[in-house]
Amino acid sequence: MGDMKYVAGVDIGNATTEVAIAKIDGKDIEFIASGIGPTTGIKGTLQNISGVFMSLRNALDKVGMDYSDLQEIRINEAAPVIGDVAMETISQTVITESTVIGHNPSTPGGNGVGVGTSVLVTELSKITEEKDVIVVVPSSVSFAQAALMMNGAKKNVHITGAIVQEDDGVLLNNRLDRKIPIIDEVLQIEKVPLGMTCAIEVAPQGTVLDTLSNPYGIATVFDLDSEETKRVVPIARSLIGSRSGVVIKTPTGDVQARSIKAGTINVVGPKKEVDVDVDEGADKIMEAIATIQDIQDIQGETGTNVGNMLDKVRRTMAGLTEKSPDKIKIQDILAVDTFNPQKVIGGIADEFALENAVGIAAMVKSDRLQMEKIARVLTEKLNVPVYVGGVEADMAIKGALTTPGTSVPLAIVDMGAGSTDASIINREGKVKLIHLAGAGNMVSVLIQSELGLDSFDRAEDIKKYSLAKVESLFHIRHEDGTVQFFDKPLDPYIFAKVVLVKENDELVPLDGVESLEKVKQIRINAKKKVFVTNAVRALSKVSPTGNPHDIQFVVMVGGSALDFEIPNFVTDALSQYDIVAGRGNIRGCEGPRNAVATGLAMACLEEE
Repeated sequence: MGDMKYVAGVDIGNATTEVAIAKIDGKDIEFIASGIGPTTGIKGTLQNISGVFMSLRNALDKVGMDYSDLQEIRINEAAPVIGDVAMETISQTVITESTVIGHNPSTPGGNGVGVGTSVLVTELSKITEEKDVIVVVPSSVSFAQAALMMNGAKKNVHITGAIVQEDDGVLLNNRLDRKIPIIDEVLQIEKVPLGMTCAIEVAPQGTVLDTLSNPYGIATVFDLDSEETKRVVPIARSLIGSRSGVVIKTPTGDVQARSIKAGTINVVGPKKEVDVDVDEGADKIMEAIATIQDIQDIQGETGTNVGNMLDKVRRTMAGLTEKSPDKIKIQDILAVDTFNPQKVIGGIADEFALENAVGIAAMVKSDRLQMEKIARVLTEKLNVPVYVGGVEADMAIKGALTTPGTSVPLAIVDMGAGSTDASIINREGKVKLIHLAGAGNMVSVLIQSELGLDSFDRAEDIKKYSLAKVESLFHIRHEDGTVQFFDKPLDPYIFAKVVLVKENDELVPLDGVESLEKVKQIRINAKKKVFVTNAVRALSKVSPTGNPHDIQFVVMVGGSALDFEIPNFVTDALSQYDIVAGRGNIRGCEGPRNAVATGLAMACLEEE
C-alpha cells in the first residue's frame, strides 16, 4: 500500500488547460480521469492558476475525489508562446481629393456607364449651355423632389447618372422618365467635388464593374495619357469586384501611392545573421529563417511596421515576466502571405482596397523560472507538492505513444493555438524537439484579416465550422453540395444568407458575406498556409538528416488536430514524403487531446 499514490499531470496550453489523473501502484499506472478547462491569462504566467484549479476540479469531480487526495502534481514546462500576429501591409494607396468611390451599395439603381460634370440637383435649372451632368442628391432633398427636378430639366441638360446620399437609388430610378445609373448610400456626400468630370458605372445584377475596374477603361472615359493611366491603377484595383463605382477627376486629384516601409527582419544565429525585407513576401522570409539552424533572436528594423510589431511582442512578454524588453529573445517566426483590407484614404463611403500583406506570428523563448513560480504558488494553495515536470515535447511523445498502433521511432506534431511543436524519438529513446511559431490562433487571424471581420471570435467560428447556403425556408445546401431539408421553416432572417452550421443544426448567418466559395477558400488556404507549412518545417528540423523523408510515422496531437480538415490536409501533404500520418488517440480513448497531461502523469511513475 505504501507504494500506491494518486498523481495528476496538468498541461497548461495557450487555449486550454488539460488534466490527467492516474493511480500509480508500484510499477503499474492506471488512468482514472481526464479534465479540461480554458487557460486563464497568457500561458506561462501566474494568471494560469485559476484555470489549473478549474481543470483539476473538472477531472476530480468525475471520480468523486478532492485536491487533497493527490500525492503529486506535475505541470508542463510551458514555452509561453506569444503568438502575436501582425499584418504588415506591403503597399498603401493614398487617394487624394476624393478621386474615387469604390462603393458597393446593396441597391444601386439602373445600370451602365454615365459620364458628366458633377452638379447639385438643386442647381439643374440654372444651367444654360449644352451639358452632360451627373446629379448629386444630398439627404436634404427627398427622392420625390429630386425626380421632379430631374424630369423637369431643360433640353440642353443631359443627365447621365446620379449620386445619392440616402438609400433611395431604386425609388428614384422608378420615378425618372429616362433610366440612368444611380449610386446611393454615399454617406459623406459633401465630399463629392462639384463642377468636376465624373464617371459612374453600375453593373447589371450578378455581375461586376467592367469599365471603371480597368485602368484603360478609366483612361477612355477621362481621355488620359499613358502617364496619368499609370496613376489610376490603384483606383481601378480598389474597384475590382464591386457592382458600382464612381471616379471623379479633380484638377489636383493625383493618386499617390506611398508605401510606409514594411521594414527588414534580422535573424541572428550563433555564427551568422541574415537580413530579409518584408516587402519580398513570406517565402523569402521563411527561406531566411531556414538558413539559420539555431536562432538566438529575431529583430525588426526600428521605425518600420515589422519593427513595431516585434517590439510589441517583446514588451508584452517583458510585462508578463517582469524582465526588461531587451532580455526577451524571439526564437521563431512564421510569415504568411495574405491580404489586408485597407481603408482607402480620400474615399467617401468607407471604401476598402485589398492590399498585399504579410502575416507574422512570433514566438518567444520559454522561461522555466515562470513555471517554477506557478508551481510554488500552486503548492501553497493546494497543499500538494507541485513540480515542473519535463519539457512539453518529451511529455507529448510519452502521451502520444499510448495511441494504439504506434511504436518508436515516432515523430509527433503537436498543433495548438499558439505554437506548432514537433518532436521525434529514435529507437534508443533519444528525443529531439522544436517549437515553432504559428498555429490555430494564426489561422483565425488570417481569416479575420482577409474577410475584414470585426471580431476574432467570429473568425474562430469560421475556422471551426463548415458552411452552408440557405436556399429556401425549408432547405440549405452544405458547402459539399449536399442538401438538407427541415420539417419546420427556418428563421426568415437567415434566408438567402451564407451560414455556419454549428452543433445541433444551429445556423449562424455571416452578415456581409456574399459568397460561400470565397469564405471556404480563405478558410482552407489559411489552414494550409499555417499547418501544412509548419508540419513540414517542424519535421525537417527534427529529422536526423534534415529531410522529412527519413520519418516513417507521425502522430498529430493537440487541439487543432481535432479540426474537421486540418489533419486531412497534413496527412495529404506528408503522404508525398511517404510518411504515415494520422491523428493521435491518446490512451485509446482521448483522441488527440491530453497527450502532454498523460505524459506528465506517466513521468511520475518512471521516477519512482
